[in-house]
Amino acid sequence: MKIACIGDSLTEGRPGVSFFKLLTTKHQHIEFDNHGKPGETVKSLYTRLEKSKPATYYDLSFLWIGVNDVYAKLLKVQAQPVTKDLQEFKDYYVKVLEMILASSEHVVLVTPALIGEEIKNTSNTELKELSSIIQSISSKYANVSFLNMQEIFERHLEQVNSSDYINTNVMRVMKDVLFYKNPFRIDRLSEKRGLHLTLDGVHLNSKGAELVVEEYTAVIERLQLQEATVH
Repeated sequence: MKIACIGDSLTEGRPGVSFFKLLTTKHQHIEFDNHGKPGETVKSLYTRLEKSKPATYYDLSFLWIGVNDVYAKLLKVQAQPVTKDLQEFKDYYVKVLEMILASSEHVVLVTPALIGEEIKNTSNTELKELSSIIQSISSKYANVSFLNMQEIFERHLEQVNSSDYINTNVMRVMKDVLFYKNPFRIDRLSEKRGLHLTLDGVHLNSKGAELVVEEYTAVIERLQLQEATVH
């Protein structure tokens, strides 16, 4: 089985704890490719895929994109182009999906999870709108599934008290990338900031990464079961 993980820094695995590393360790019999790129927005991902279409055919691709389309507005520096409104986001998302479908048997659309662990803040409300768009897109394709990561994270955060910490300083994000590579140190800093699933309100700590692995694993196992039934 060959699986592609396509997305931004959350997929690439820096800053914070890499769910991708945990996933590959857990499923050593599966071949994984990491197509994550820091700062990626749906628009910049479209450009990247246009320039270099996946050379491999995948049994399964996870598409996890969209958080930077909202997060970029909070950062003082905007590295990648963001869509100007919801309609443009939808248009680009569909283009990206169709490119991925051309080299994948099955695609899972994963919603952006969090910008800050305060569930009802403005940014998370904006992410909810993107999640609805992603869900409506997924329903139009037979071999596309939908994974609402925001809802899963919300369920966990409802049981705890998180701070409203969000890292909006690009230099501090870079500092976290450089100095916090060890999961133990990442989790300690996360705790110091009063967070439960993330290092900085966006990127994952160990608990957040394990949640993603759990959800991705459930999808992989479901697909393996379906294939076994068909064959």
